[in-house]
Amino acid sequence: MIMELSAQSIADYLGGEITGNPNIKVSSVARIEQGKQGTLCFLANPKYEHYLYTCKASIVLLNKSFETKQEITPTIIKVENAYESIASLLEYFNSLKNDKKRGNRLFVIHPFSSKIGYGTYVGKHSVIECNVRIGKNCQIYPQVYIGDDVVIGSNTIIYPGVKIYHGCQIGNDCIIHANAVIGADGFGFAPREDGTYKKIPQTGNVVLEDNVEIGANTTVDRATIGSTIVHKGVKIDNLCQIAHNVEVGENTVMAALSGIAGSAKIGKHCMFGGQSGMAGHIFIADNTTLAAKSVIVGNVKKEGAVLMGYPAINHREYLKAYAIFKSNAKK
Repeated sequence: MIMELSAQSIADYLGGEITGNPNIKVSSVARIEQGKQGTLCFLANPKYEHYLYTCKASIVLLNKSFETKQEITPTIIKVENAYESIASLLEYFNSLKNDKKRGNRLFVIHPFSSKIGYGTYVGKHSVIECNVRIGKNCQIYPQVYIGDDVVIGSNTIIYPGVKIYHGCQIGNDCIIHANAVIGADGFGFAPREDGTYKKIPQTGNVVLEDNVEIGANTTVDRATIGSTIVHKGVKIDNLCQIAHNVEVGENTVMAALSGIAGSAKIGKHCMFGGQSGMAGHIFIADNTTLAAKSVIVGNVKKEGAVLMGYPAINHREYLKAYAIFKSNAKK
């Protein structure tokens, strides 16, 4: 069944102002350069403005401050911030799509010791072990494994193939994408005199606080002792590695293929580009930005630093150094 929303209902939801037909309906969202009848588009970046005047979408979201230079065909909804509004609208579309009754098809190893909150869906072939606590209105897709003593808050979504090892804690409103692994052993081995390695037991757990999103195939290792902690609001992309005893500060974001070595402490509101990395046992100050493919090997004490390169240094210094490298390479 296709879900349709009218311009009026969208404007009411977003607190927007309509210019055009309030009864026109849309069933999906599209990029402004690909808009067609029945879709809604948005314009937040001025460099895409030229698409606005040829767009065939039924509805376009614009900032209230934006002034059109030509007449446009779609119905307009003006909002305070088009980018934030489209995020809210996509979330609304998604909630409508997922708001359907589905029977619980559980495979629970210890059905009398685990508790599942009202409105939570558990998909086929998922396994829930002993003493698990799951909150209300969660969506646990097929083929998920949840180990002993795991705690999961309310309104959390766990996609197919996710593995959550014993003792881990997942907060409210989290999203864990397909095949992520939460709580595998940290990489801890003690060298022996004969050249072999003795495994160090990893006795801690992983704590994901509220509103954390973990990308597909990302791994967050359990602590050797204590907890590996991902604080509230953190967003981690696909194929990232968070090692044992790492602490990631709230609202930090990390792009794909990034890796954090053991016991690193990352501040709040940091931004890490794709394929970036951090050495173990270091501290990263709040609001640090790290360019793609860059690696931090020592403490970053100053807040708001923008770093680039390997080893990472101030990005302006790096660009000056690169100019010299490039110049010398031509000689």
